[in-house]
This record gives sequence, C-alpha cells and structure tokens, in this order.
Amino acid sequence: MTGSTAAAEHQTFTLVLFSVFVAVTLAITTWVSRRRRGSAVEFYAGGRLYSPMENGFALSGDYMSAASFLGISGLIALYGYDGMLYSVGFLVAWLVVLLLVAELVRNCGRFTLADVVVARMRERPVRIAAGVSSVTVSVLYLVAQMVGAGSLVTLLLGGARPPSSGPWGVDDPGTWAVVGVGALMVVYVAFGGMRATTWIQIVKAVLLMGGAVALTVFVLLRFHGDLAALLTTASERSGHGRDFLAPGLAYGKDWTARLDFISLGLALVLGTAGLPHILSRFYTVPTARAARRSTVWAIGLIGCFYLMTIVLGFGAAAVVGTDAVRTSSPAGNTAVPLLALDLGGGVGTTGGAVLFAVVAAVAFATILAVVAGVTLASSASVAHDLYASLRRRAPTQRGEVAVARASAVLIGAVAIGLGLLAREMNVAFLVGLAFAVAASANLPVLLYALFWRRFTTRGALWAVYGGLVPAVVLVLLSPVVSGSPQSLVPGADFALFPLQNPGLVSVPLGFLAGWLGTVTSRESADPATYAETEVRALTGAGAA
Repeated sequence: MTGSTAAAEHQTFTLVLFSVFVAVTLAITTWVSRRRRGSAVEFYAGGRLYSPMENGFALSGDYMSAASFLGISGLIALYGYDGMLYSVGFLVAWLVVLLLVAELVRNCGRFTLADVVVARMRERPVRIAAGVSSVTVSVLYLVAQMVGAGSLVTLLLGGARPPSSGPWGVDDPGTWAVVGVGALMVVYVAFGGMRATTWIQIVKAVLLMGGAVALTVFVLLRFHGDLAALLTTASERSGHGRDFLAPGLAYGKDWTARLDFISLGLALVLGTAGLPHILSRFYTVPTARAARRSTVWAIGLIGCFYLMTIVLGFGAAAVVGTDAVRTSSPAGNTAVPLLALDLGGGVGTTGGAVLFAVVAAVAFATILAVVAGVTLASSASVAHDLYASLRRRAPTQRGEVAVARASAVLIGAVAIGLGLLAREMNVAFLVGLAFAVAASANLPVLLYALFWRRFTTRGALWAVYGGLVPAVVLVLLSPVVSGSPQSLVPGADFALFPLQNPGLVSVPLGFLAGWLGTVTSRESADPATYAETEVRALTGAGAA
C-alpha cells in the first residue's frame, strides 16, 4: 500500500467514525430540543435531574479537554519530566474543588458564579464583573480547543499547513476544522442546552477513557510491561539523554523559567475551582451531597486518565521519537495520533489506519464535548449576568434563554477567530492561561464571598477586576504575544513581562485587591446576610 493510499484510508476511517459521533450527538440534541420547556432551569441546569455518577462522568468529560488528550502527552513527548507538571497540576486542583467549592456552590447559587457572590452584595455591579470575567476565561479555554481541532485535521488531511495560507488561509483544512467545530458547538448549545451537553459529555468521557486505556495497553505491550525500558528508550530517542527524565528541560534553564514553573503550577492548582463550566455542573444535581459525590466520581476518572497520559507521552517519545513529533507539530499537539499510527503497524498498514482513525475520532469527540460545555457556561454568564443586569426590567425566563442562545453564536465566532490566530501554540499551554485568569479573578471573589464575614461589594469588584485586568495585561505583554518566533505576533516585540504564565503575579493581586477593597470600603457587611448565606452554604436550607 502506498503512502498516499494509506493516508486516504485512515482519512476515510476517521471521517466515518467522527461522522457517526456527530450524528449521534446531533440526534441527542434534536431529541432534547423537542422536549425542552424553555425554562432557565432546563436550559442552564438540565432540570437538576442527574445522579452523582452521571454528573461525575459529565464533569470528567467537561474537564478532560484537548489540552489533556493532545497537549499534555505532546508536552511530555517534547520535554519529558517537565511536561508532567500539567498532569499533576490538573489532578491536584480537584482537591480544592472537593474540599472548598463543590457543596457550597451548589447550595448558594442557581446557575453561575455570580449567583454565589451577589447574595451578600449589591447585585448589578457584581454580576457585571463576574460575567465579564467568566466570559473571558471561557473564550481563552475555547481557543485551546479550536487549536487542537486545527492541529488534528491538518495532520489528518495533509500534514502541513500550506506556507502561503497564513493563519486565516481558506486552502488550509485546519481552518475549516476550526470553523466546523465552532458551528457544531453553537448548534449543541442553542438547541439542546445543558441536557444535550451533559449526555454528549458522558458519551465522550466513555470514549476517551476507552481510547486512552487501549493506547496505554498497546504501549506497555510494545515494551513487554517494562516501564524502565520504556523510559530508557524515550530518553534515548528524545535527543536529551538522561536529562529528559530529570527536572529542568523546559523550566530549569534560568530563574525566569523556574519562576514560570511556579507560576504555571499555581495557576493549574487554583484555576479549576474558578472555571465557569466546571462550577455550572454542580447546579445539575439535586443536592449538595450529590455534588460532592459527583466530584469524587470525577476525581477517580480524571486521576486514572492523567496517569495514562504520562505513559502515552513517554510512549510517543520512545516509539515515534521527539524529533518526529516536533516535525509534525512544533507544539507537540499530534503526538498521540502519531503514536496510534505507529502502534497499529505504521503508515501503509490497515491496523495503523484503524487505530489512528479511532484516536482521531475520540480527539474530535473530546473537543466537541468540551466546547459545548464551555460555550454553554459563557452564554449563561452573558444572558443571566450581563443581559439581566443591564436591563431596567427583569427579563422573562424565555427571553433570557433566547439571549443565551444568541450569545452562543457570538462567542463561537470570537473563539473561531482567536483559534485561527493561535494555531501554532500548544493546547495545554493555552489552557494554562485560562486557568491563570480563572484563579486570579474568579477564585478570590468566590472564596471571600463564602468564607469572609466582612467581605463587601467594593471588595468583590476589586477582587474580580484586580485579578482579571493584571492577568490579561501581563499575557498581552508576555512572550506569548510577541518577542519570539512562537508568539502570536512573531514580527513584533513588546514583551515587557518575562513570564509566559501570569499566575505568580496576578493570583496574589486578585486576593490582595479583594482584601484591600473590603478594608477601605465605607459600607459594612450585613451580619444577618452573611449568617443566612453561611446557613444556606452549610445546610442547603433555601437552596434552589
């Protein structure tokens, strides 16, 4: 079989499998749209009817994104030990969610982060601030998924991007992949709401876990179950020798790199508890106890998955080779598909084509499920927080849901544009930026509102904007945007901030601003309101 024939074969397999997944998910969306009642509870929270196990699978499906499946394994294949920081950080973050957030958020809120905070504050300014922050985090998260879609389709349908196409080239298949994923996510959210999104995420979680287990088993079989042989071969084929298995390859070159390591770790561990699409999932279960149990389910599934990403990352370095991974995608986003192709028998074999097709289809499913969840959360913030706050009269539930559906289109368009611009960046790295903004702006206001008796409206506003603005500005002034060949604008150089992740500076600033705003505020917190919030948070009395 010639190389072109093999490429056509695994393109066909992948397109068939992916088409089946899309058809099933569209059928779910159509079925749900016929049964919808148009209420806010139905659209935003799926009627609060899901069991802890169902919501746990949906949580894991919402969380294990293209950054997890494609990005983390790619970073491990390129940088070895240092790449594992993402696996560890993404998992450890769930302890913060379990111990500090899950139950309390379910008891205190209805649909969004702002619902938790405004119970003790002046509603309008706090809703606007929380809504702006949530939309910003969601768009950054969506960009990463779009980049993953573009990388995957470029590998599938031709390998390299045409050099003349630029980031917006219409002759680039990856461009159309980004547009197609954006269009599908709008359809899922606009017509199916939370109920369709939840079942898409459950199906995706099952497919992703099955695909990861299969690949992990194949990698271990290739090395006869000998992990030492796997790591030795990976270090030899990486081009870095034993340094590949030691700290410092990516983050140990100088003090700037070491600070970047700390900054990234801080953002990953604290960011999950501030992600809007994760917080919104706690409203889909009937009680706080169910929210806690669903978090335990999610931790079990996510923990198993991230252990497997370590095997897959080192497996890609050992089987495919670091140079081959970097040649296919400088950011490492195609390491897992290339690993699948080799494990199945290589280019020109039916087994390689089939395994490549399965992995590519699972990756597509992963991207679609995550973008649906993130888009739903961001459109909920636009409609429930921003739109409702800017109107003089409270909108009807049907009117608010209609605005949420329309905002999904606008958010999808913005994510598509930014995703095309950031095509050459690693998806796990881009998600790290979203985590940094969430940890800087959303987490401080959430924790202060839940645990600090003296917290005031000024403190809430300063906490959000005091974390959001520095995080965004520092990203714009960092090497991510300019100053290096890998930047978004490689021809310019206005990188005044040396770190690639702003978390080390912006997260403390968010907490500091919230404290400073509260202690300098002339208004005093109402003890009765705090007592009511505390009782509701701890007991669930009066929870929606």
